Amino acid sequence: MREMIHFSFSFLGSNNMSLRTAQIRLVSSHPEVYEPCDDSFALVDALLADRINLLEHRPMLCMEVGCGSGYVITSLALMLEQEVPWAHYIATDINPRAVEVTRKTLEAHGVCAELINTDIASGLEKRLAGLVDVMVVNPPYVPTPEDEVGREGIASAWAGGENGRSVIDKILPIADKLLSKTGWLYLVTLTTNDPSQICLQMREKGYAARIVVQRSTEEENLHIIKFWRDFDIQMEAKETVPVNKTAPVGVMDTLLSQVHRLSLWISGNNSSN
Repeated sequence: MREMIHFSFSFLGSNNMSLRTAQIRLVSSHPEVYEPCDDSFALVDALLADRINLLEHRPMLCMEVGCGSGYVITSLALMLEQEVPWAHYIATDINPRAVEVTRKTLEAHGVCAELINTDIASGLEKRLAGLVDVMVVNPPYVPTPEDEVGREGIASAWAGGENGRSVIDKILPIADKLLSKTGWLYLVTLTTNDPSQICLQMREKGYAARIVVQRSTEEENLHIIKFWRDFDIQMEAKETVPVNKTAPVGVMDTLLSQVHRLSLWISGNNSSN
């Protein structure tokens, strides 16, 4: 379904003068492990677009849920390693073969991460509660029959159930528990997943959101959304007694406008987020 792809990325070094290029090679592959494609590239592009903020964020613990080939967690570690050398990385995947491929990808590029074969973060909730500063997730988001969700092998990498939301809706409350008070979540979504409703769902938990990257490919319209806790929204959520699941008109109009026009929604100039 996916062909082997070789890829690279580049970014400015800490002195803003030297250009450092990292070649991210797939040194190992397996027919049951998802290889990097448009969604993986868009997620790394979003991290690169937000790199200055990530460096200022100075994360202690970064986590990827569903590491697949290891492309994203390796790229993130390489982005941060010089300026944030103390950061610890954790990556999980329900597919044990993906864990092994990720291990080889990390080793090939001289970076380290703690790799755990588990479903989302099962068994890690108590250990990581409130500690994750950066979480990156490229979830199974493709609409499929519900009985395909969680199957063994590569199907677990894309089978998302009805509207592609079955796994996403499991991840969001876990992310809320694991993220630190200043934690950030970067999530890949598809138009079919209803990104505006996902943003509303997270808003009810006290999170602000912005779309860092939007990309239209031959097969899909992707949205990489960044979430972070917002004090004003948290206060609003406490003071408001919800009577239904309808978003405030202004909020919903804004989100729908951004999603359906496929325009960039980048607000990095007006906040450190």
